[in-house]
Amino acid sequence: MPREKFTQIYAALKSRIESGVYPVGQLLPSENTLIGEFSCSRNTVRRAISELVRDGYVQTSQGKGVCNIFQPIERSSYTMGTIESFRETAQRTGQHTATRVVELERCVAGVNISLQTGFPVGTELFSLSRVHEMDGKPIILNHSYLRVDCMPDLTEEIAQGSLYRYLEEELGMVIVTSKRTITVEPVTGADKKWLDLGEYNCVAVVSNQVYNSQGVMFEYTQSRHVPSIFRFQDNAVRRSGARSSLV
Repeated sequence: MPREKFTQIYAALKSRIESGVYPVGQLLPSENTLIGEFSCSRNTVRRAISELVRDGYVQTSQGKGVCNIFQPIERSSYTMGTIESFRETAQRTGQHTATRVVELERCVAGVNISLQTGFPVGTELFSLSRVHEMDGKPIILNHSYLRVDCMPDLTEEIAQGSLYRYLEEELGMVIVTSKRTITVEPVTGADKKWLDLGEYNCVAVVSNQVYNSQGVMFEYTQSRHVPSIFRFQDNAVRRSGARSSLV
């Protein structure tokens, strides 16, 4: 299956859905129509459609076709099913951003860091703390532990920009999966110092263990969010046979 053709179809249909060419609730063109438009095989069209299903844009119905179910994500929303940097989220939601590095130093994982992050004891790490602002308000305090051997030349200037862009475009890293935990926790002194909390006495905390294509966990990040702007959106699919398995 031609990868270039598949991505072309996916991008074109996604753009049409997001721009309202296909209104919500409307069926997309038939497979035969898309095959003719893009001069491709049926399997290529089906792969593009399956990716749109996975990303929550459409729903397939046997005998009816493919229906647009896309609803625009709110400006403050983060998506659960993707690994997205702060700047990528801001670009998607049309917001202005700034990042401040408040700490960047080297350390070695001891027992406490190992228990918190999952890095083996003795791993050389960067300890990186950053404050992310959207539209002039400090809303996220990030503290990350990053493997030194995966990014030995990391600097404050690089960390102030897009870390994932640096890893992917300059170092050639392929970022694959993330294990994510979401909790609500009392505010700390650092939260009070760096975030615009208002009357809130708690923060939403997202902890991430991120892996590259070699199966190496290169990042552990704890993101502490101001509750007023915190919203995650997910697309879930009920497993076939789940209901029948209940007694």
